[in-house]
Amino acid sequence: MSPSDSETMREAIRTARLRTGIWARALMRGLESRGGSAMLIRKGDEDAGALLIVLLDRTGRHAVLREAALGAGWDRIAMDSEEALGAYLDRQKRYDPDLWILEFTMDRIDDPIERDLPGRTG
Repeated sequence: MSPSDSETMREAIRTARLRTGIWARALMRGLESRGGSAMLIRKGDEDAGALLIVLLDRTGRHAVLREAALGAGWDRIAMDSEEALGAYLDRQKRYDPDLWILEFTMDRIDDPIERDLPGRTG
């Protein structure tokens, strides 16, 4: 194997991404193990679909987590109403037909759960 082949292989390993289905199920199990409730709302492409997490709390507030650009954690998007949430999710589904949507119900959506959620890349 040439040095350039070896470097290419190392780069491929560094940027390997989990299959979305495996990642989604792991995220759900992780929340449930901490006492939260997780539900699969929409199943997208098992291998490569994008993933959104809808956060709900017991007072009815909503937010959405989405993967940040280049796998740099999560972006949180506050939602003012259930209608705004529905409109946002509809736009995302039209944009990405392979989209996965998870719903996490927590005591408080103010808690920065995204700090504890693993990203797709290692």
